[in-house]
Amino acid sequence: MKIRTWLLLSFFIVMLLPLGAAYGLFAWINNYHHDRNVAERMDNWIELNAVKSVVREPSLYRKDADWSEVGQLATDRLSITLYTNSGLLLYSSNPLKQGDLIFNDKERLYKDFYELQHSFGRYSYKEPVWEGKNIVGVYEIIWIRDEWVTGVEQRMWFVTGIFGVFFLLLFGAVAWLVNRKLNRPLHLLMGQMNSFAKGEPVQTMPKRHDEIGELAESFESMRAELQEANRRLAAEQQQREFMIASISHDLKTPLTSIRAYAEALQAGPSAHDRQEYHDIIIAKSNYMRQMLDDLLMYTLLQSTTYEMELVPVDGEEFFEMLVSGYETLCVEKRIDLLVACDVTGDYNVNSKQLMRVVDNLMANAIAHTAAGGTIGLAAVQAGKTPEWCLDFVTSELKKNEGLYLIVQNEGTGLSQKEIEQVFQPLYQADQARTKAGERGTGLGLSITKQIIEKHGGIVQMASVQNIGTAVICWLPGMKGEEDK
Repeated sequence: MKIRTWLLLSFFIVMLLPLGAAYGLFAWINNYHHDRNVAERMDNWIELNAVKSVVREPSLYRKDADWSEVGQLATDRLSITLYTNSGLLLYSSNPLKQGDLIFNDKERLYKDFYELQHSFGRYSYKEPVWEGKNIVGVYEIIWIRDEWVTGVEQRMWFVTGIFGVFFLLLFGAVAWLVNRKLNRPLHLLMGQMNSFAKGEPVQTMPKRHDEIGELAESFESMRAELQEANRRLAAEQQQREFMIASISHDLKTPLTSIRAYAEALQAGPSAHDRQEYHDIIIAKSNYMRQMLDDLLMYTLLQSTTYEMELVPVDGEEFFEMLVSGYETLCVEKRIDLLVACDVTGDYNVNSKQLMRVVDNLMANAIAHTAAGGTIGLAAVQAGKTPEWCLDFVTSELKKNEGLYLIVQNEGTGLSQKEIEQVFQPLYQADQARTKAGERGTGLGLSITKQIIEKHGGIVQMASVQNIGTAVICWLPGMKGEEDK
């Protein structure tokens, strides 16, 4: 149950129960009053009839009358008072009314004759006494309701006690429910937050179907995301440390060679050696420049603030240019190059970065293809597969829109474990360290993946051992206004 619903329901019950209890207790007292009232009326009428036979005697309403018989009728709860027709008090069994020249207001005295009046503490009855056609006096009989008053007071105390106990029980029940429904889970949630903040184990909260449960689920989700983010940060930090160590090592080797050959040039070698040393220094310098350029690009692509600028281009013209110009490199390595380009429509691209992608992929393919082997380079519309594509490459071309950029080479291929790691920075399938300049920096495929993804595309690698390997980049087509 939602806390809002529970609070409203609890508030309604807490408001309703005391009212119901008060009404029930009031009804109980009222019922007692009604029952006692009926019984008292019957008793009083019986006593009244006995008294009437005496007090109706006109002779009792003279100053010199004998009221002894009237006094015998009075009791502790019944008092009799006799008045003259003018309101002068003649006799009263109530000591408080005895005295000389006590008058009762005539208008009030002559009011409510023949009616049994009752109030909280007494019953009263008045009736005139006739002598012939004249009223000679008035008698008033009063019954004190001591038993009823005592019963009511006892019940009031009893009712007050019951109501107090009921209120305490209700308050205790509400406090227990509030503690169980709100305080306890909130305290547990605060404990989870404090433990998480201190890096201590977090106690799991039982599943709840209310706002606190939703808050706990949000906290768990946030905690999982933060833990995952911390794990990624730790992995990235470890990766940076490894990258720094690896690049420092890779830079140290060519730098040492450059210094050694530069010192050798100062010794005045022969013209042939001088040219060789010069070529080696240039090659090592180019390798270091390429490594630093890759490192700079990788760092730039990792930045969350970096936005790659894409411009619309004509697909046929741009990709025709993109896949051309690699024949000379392949000829030098005695590798056959198969090129295919079949692209139509416009595309949003960053030309410089896509050229870097193809350069990286072709350099990687050439490095892993033996002399006499074949490399395939293609930019084709989805659904148009080059004839020279291997079967395991063709099966990966499944999208219906956009284009595929394919670089395929023959070779030993990669295992599934190597395919899963190959796009990680500094990972190289061939870990053997040969002469500097004959191996890459290990950042090329990682940079390629990030560039393709910033184009909204997908890059994947397909490989079969002892057959070959292909890197497949899918790029989406440029959306028209009706697709936006």
